[in-house]
Amino acid sequence: MTDMTHIDTNVVTPAVKSWSEHLRATFKLGIPLVGSQLGLMLMNTTDTIMLGWYGVEELAASVLATQLFFIIMIFGAGIGQAVMPMAAQAEGEGDKRTVRRVVRMGFWIAILYSSLVLPLLFFGESILLALGQKPQLALLAGQYLAIAAIAMFPTLLSHALRSFLSAIERAQIIFWSTLLAGLANIVVNYMLIFGNWGAPELGVRGAAYATLLVNIIMFLAMALYVAYQKDARKYEVFVRFWRPDWHAFFDVLKIGIPIAITILAEVGMFIFASIMVGWLGVVPLAAHGIALQLASIAFMIPLGMSQVATIRVSNAYGRNDPGNLQRAANAVMAIAILVAIVSASLFFIMPDQLISMFLDEGKEDVAAVATYAVPLLFVAAVFQLVDSTQAVAVAQLRGLKDTRIPMAMAIFSYWGVGLSTSYYLGIVENWGGVGIWTGLAVGLAFAAILLNFRFQLIRPRD
Repeated sequence: MTDMTHIDTNVVTPAVKSWSEHLRATFKLGIPLVGSQLGLMLMNTTDTIMLGWYGVEELAASVLATQLFFIIMIFGAGIGQAVMPMAAQAEGEGDKRTVRRVVRMGFWIAILYSSLVLPLLFFGESILLALGQKPQLALLAGQYLAIAAIAMFPTLLSHALRSFLSAIERAQIIFWSTLLAGLANIVVNYMLIFGNWGAPELGVRGAAYATLLVNIIMFLAMALYVAYQKDARKYEVFVRFWRPDWHAFFDVLKIGIPIAITILAEVGMFIFASIMVGWLGVVPLAAHGIALQLASIAFMIPLGMSQVATIRVSNAYGRNDPGNLQRAANAVMAIAILVAIVSASLFFIMPDQLISMFLDEGKEDVAAVATYAVPLLFVAAVFQLVDSTQAVAVAQLRGLKDTRIPMAMAIFSYWGVGLSTSYYLGIVENWGGVGIWTGLAVGLAFAAILLNFRFQLIRPRD
């Protein structure tokens, strides 16, 4: 549980800022963070589109490879997310030394974790064969992973830098580095997958080299900014980098491991839901994929805003400023809910137009997929509201460095409530994809209720 003795009620706190001031601060930090999230999704979409142009087998192999890479990476990134609330709270306290210590140990954890998981990625082909995948797909996926494995280092180091730069409210460089990497991803994929402009034709290996290169570009762009830009340089996060700080190291692990487990539980819920939809057949799975892609795109804005919630709550917590903490939390939640209402309205108003963007009218079963996807998108509309609310709530709790009990609440909601309801409605009651999606919405609603209650219960008060 969070140590609430941090708030000293005898300290005179600053006056509570107006709603307009809070909203301006939220948008100033949130717009570049949202932009960077959309940029990362665009990079993944680019890889999928170009490999789809190259060949179906290569596309299928890349899906296997990137899913394995993502599952391993997201756990390490989750641990690294502890840097954000810890650094933001220290920044609110005016304690640059603690900011530096936390960020450095975030780098250490990124490097250590990447080194530990490297063998798993190098032996990706063997792992996929053991999981029953076809030999040719496992071979191609293994080739991708053997190259992309090295990208784990710059990927996780970039996450640590993103957390630091967000905590000191220098998020613009995060957006610009993501944009630069996204443009490089298009060019390098076009060159190396297809062998254009005199480059070798490498197919799936070309996509892996692009992944490695763009993550190096993102890391270097942010690292150079941190090393040379005066507002970031004063934190000296790279000075005496080799010096261990075991207290900060284990503090990051203590807060970060529950975050990583929470993220993995949510990702696992969606993966297993996809497996259940797969039991229903090709058409339901294709419709599920379209609805999930649309929901994921819409979720990028609340996801970026959830990071703002962590930073602004942490910062106010570090300043012993409970009045502005609550108003900052409410401002972010209001924006996230408003965005969710807009996206939900689009899902209700124009489902056919949205779904058609993912379908080729000349292909077989297009009408069946579109018909199946429409009700899923209606459920996704409700889904947006509860998903946005629970994402911001858990982020607010991270801002108070409260991660263990929210982890338990999330696991119970995602798996105990969500997936069990999905299975019962979708499989047992034979509601199909709509039942499975309804179960996901119920699970996320439970999480939203529990996590918001938790935040209101433990938040500091005047």
